[in-house]
Amino acid sequence: MARVASVDRLAVRPPTAAELPELHRLLARSWGDVTQVGHGETWDLTALPAVVAVAGGRIVGAFTIREWGQTMELGSLDAFEPRRGVGTALVTYAVEEARRRGRTRLRATTTNDNTDGLRFYQRRGFRLVALRPGAVEESRRVKDIPATGQHGIAIRDELDLELSL
Repeated sequence: MARVASVDRLAVRPPTAAELPELHRLLARSWGDVTQVGHGETWDLTALPAVVAVAGGRIVGAFTIREWGQTMELGSLDAFEPRRGVGTALVTYAVEEARRRGRTRLRATTTNDNTDGLRFYQRRGFRLVALRPGAVEESRRVKDIPATGQHGIAIRDELDLELSL
Protein backbone atom coordinates (compact mmCIF):
# COMPACT_ATOMS: atom_id res chain seq x y z
CA MET A 1 0.00 0.00 0.00
CA ALA A 2 1.38 3.42 -0.92
CA ARG A 3 2.11 5.75 1.95
CA VAL A 4 0.52 9.20 1.77
CA ALA A 5 2.95 12.09 2.11
CA SER A 6 2.78 14.02 5.35
CA VAL A 7 1.82 17.66 5.55
CA ASP A 8 4.84 19.90 4.92
CA ARG A 9 5.99 22.23 7.71
CA LEU A 10 3.32 21.29 10.18
CA ALA A 11 3.27 23.37 13.36
CA VAL A 12 1.30 22.04 16.35
CA ARG A 13 0.58 24.65 19.02
CA PRO A 14 -2.14 26.54 20.87
CA PRO A 15 -4.15 28.76 18.50
CA THR A 16 -3.56 32.48 18.31
CA ALA A 17 -6.45 34.84 19.10
CA ALA A 18 -6.69 35.61 15.38
CA GLU A 19 -7.12 31.88 14.59
CA LEU A 20 -9.95 31.24 17.06
CA PRO A 21 -12.86 32.31 14.79
CA GLU A 22 -11.63 29.98 12.02
CA LEU A 23 -11.03 27.16 14.50
CA HIS A 24 -14.55 27.55 15.89
CA ARG A 25 -15.99 27.54 12.36
CA LEU A 26 -14.06 24.36 11.51
CA LEU A 27 -15.18 22.64 14.74
CA ALA A 28 -18.82 23.55 14.07
CA ARG A 29 -18.55 22.19 10.53
CA SER A 30 -16.88 18.97 11.67
CA TRP A 31 -19.25 18.25 14.59
CA GLY A 32 -22.50 19.77 13.31
CA ASP A 33 -22.21 22.55 15.91
CA VAL A 34 -19.83 23.37 18.76
CA THR A 35 -21.73 21.26 21.29
CA GLN A 36 -20.28 17.85 22.07
CA VAL A 37 -22.06 15.14 24.03
CA GLY A 38 -20.57 12.05 25.68
CA HIS A 39 -20.42 10.24 29.01
CA GLY A 40 -23.86 11.70 29.71
CA GLU A 41 -22.33 15.20 29.69
CA THR A 42 -22.52 18.16 27.32
CA TRP A 43 -19.71 20.61 26.63
CA ASP A 44 -18.96 23.54 24.33
CA LEU A 45 -15.87 22.87 22.23
CA THR A 46 -15.18 26.61 21.93
CA ALA A 47 -14.90 26.90 25.73
CA LEU A 48 -12.19 24.22 26.02
CA PRO A 49 -8.43 24.66 25.72
CA ALA A 50 -7.42 23.86 22.14
CA VAL A 51 -4.37 22.99 20.08
CA VAL A 52 -4.14 23.46 16.31
CA ALA A 53 -2.05 21.95 13.56
CA VAL A 54 -1.15 24.62 11.01
CA ALA A 55 0.42 24.13 7.58
CA GLY A 56 0.80 26.72 4.88
CA GLY A 57 -0.96 29.28 7.05
CA ARG A 58 -4.10 27.11 7.32
CA ILE A 59 -5.53 25.15 10.24
CA VAL A 60 -5.37 21.54 9.07
CA GLY A 61 -6.23 19.88 12.39
CA ALA A 62 -7.13 20.52 16.02
CA PHE A 63 -7.98 18.98 19.34
CA THR A 64 -9.68 20.24 22.47
CA ILE A 65 -8.94 19.18 26.04
CA ARG A 66 -11.04 18.17 29.06
CA GLU A 67 -9.36 17.19 32.32
CA TRP A 68 -10.25 15.52 35.59
CA GLY A 69 -8.19 13.63 38.14
CA GLN A 70 -5.27 11.95 36.39
CA THR A 71 -7.01 11.99 33.00
CA MET A 72 -6.70 14.35 30.07
CA GLU A 73 -9.41 13.66 27.49
CA LEU A 74 -9.52 14.68 23.88
CA GLY A 75 -12.84 16.55 23.85
CA SER A 76 -12.50 16.51 20.08
CA LEU A 77 -9.83 15.51 17.59
CA ASP A 78 -9.96 16.52 13.94
CA ALA A 79 -7.58 16.08 11.04
CA PHE A 80 -9.18 18.35 8.45
CA GLU A 81 -6.73 16.85 5.94
CA PRO A 82 -6.87 13.13 6.77
CA ARG A 83 -4.23 10.52 6.12
CA ARG A 84 -1.39 13.05 5.94
CA GLY A 85 0.05 12.74 9.45
CA VAL A 86 -2.01 15.53 11.02
CA GLY A 87 -3.85 13.27 13.48
CA THR A 88 -0.63 11.54 14.50
CA ALA A 89 1.09 14.89 15.09
CA LEU A 90 -1.85 16.06 17.21
CA VAL A 91 -1.91 12.90 19.33
CA THR A 92 1.87 13.09 19.81
CA TYR A 93 1.47 16.67 21.05
CA ALA A 94 -1.47 15.64 23.27
CA VAL A 95 0.64 12.91 24.90
CA GLU A 96 3.41 15.40 25.61
CA GLU A 97 0.90 17.95 26.95
CA ALA A 98 -0.79 15.38 29.20
CA ARG A 99 2.58 14.40 30.66
CA ARG A 100 3.52 18.07 31.12
CA ARG A 101 0.25 18.56 33.04
CA GLY A 102 1.05 15.57 35.27
CA ARG A 103 -1.71 13.32 33.89
CA THR A 104 -1.28 9.55 33.76
CA ARG A 105 -3.93 8.80 31.14
CA LEU A 106 -4.95 10.23 27.78
CA ARG A 107 -8.53 9.33 26.86
CA ALA A 108 -10.56 9.48 23.67
CA THR A 109 -14.23 8.65 23.28
CA THR A 110 -15.83 7.63 20.01
CA THR A 111 -18.88 5.81 18.73
CA ASN A 112 -19.19 2.25 17.52
CA ASP A 113 -19.42 3.25 13.84
CA ASN A 114 -16.06 5.03 13.86
CA THR A 115 -13.98 2.09 12.71
CA ASP A 116 -11.35 4.40 11.22
CA GLY A 117 -10.99 6.20 14.57
CA LEU A 118 -10.83 2.93 16.49
CA ARG A 119 -8.05 1.74 14.20
CA PHE A 120 -6.25 5.10 14.44
CA TYR A 121 -6.20 5.18 18.25
CA GLN A 122 -5.28 1.52 18.69
CA ARG A 123 -2.38 1.82 16.26
CA ARG A 124 -1.06 4.59 18.52
CA GLY A 125 -1.18 2.44 21.66
CA PHE A 126 -4.63 3.29 23.01
CA ARG A 127 -6.62 0.43 24.54
CA LEU A 128 -10.37 -0.01 24.76
CA VAL A 129 -11.35 0.52 28.38
CA ALA A 130 -15.12 1.06 28.35
CA LEU A 131 -18.24 0.38 26.30
CA ARG A 132 -21.50 2.18 27.03
CA PRO A 133 -24.17 0.29 25.06
CA GLY A 134 -27.01 2.53 23.93
CA ALA A 135 -25.34 5.70 25.22
CA VAL A 136 -25.88 7.56 21.95
CA GLU A 137 -29.66 7.39 22.46
CA GLU A 138 -29.18 9.49 25.60
CA SER A 139 -26.99 11.92 23.67
CA ARG A 140 -29.67 12.32 21.00
CA ARG A 141 -31.89 13.94 23.62
CA VAL A 142 -29.41 16.84 23.68
CA LYS A 143 -27.92 16.89 20.17
CA ASP A 144 -29.02 15.87 16.69
CA ILE A 145 -26.92 12.77 15.93
CA PRO A 146 -27.62 10.76 12.78
CA ALA A 147 -28.91 7.21 13.11
CA THR A 148 -26.27 5.87 10.73
CA GLY A 149 -22.60 6.75 10.58
CA GLN A 150 -19.46 5.59 8.85
CA HIS A 151 -19.74 2.60 6.53
CA GLY A 152 -23.54 2.46 7.00
CA ILE A 153 -23.20 1.32 10.64
CA ALA A 154 -25.96 2.27 13.07
CA ILE A 155 -24.61 4.70 15.71
CA ARG A 156 -25.57 3.30 19.13
CA ASP A 157 -22.70 2.98 21.56
CA GLU A 158 -19.85 5.02 23.06
CA LEU A 159 -16.41 3.51 23.43
CA ASP A 160 -13.56 4.89 25.54
CA LEU A 161 -9.95 4.33 24.61
CA GLU A 162 -7.05 5.21 26.90
CA LEU A 163 -3.33 5.50 26.61
CA SER A 164 -1.38 5.02 29.84
CA LEU A 165 1.36 7.60 30.14
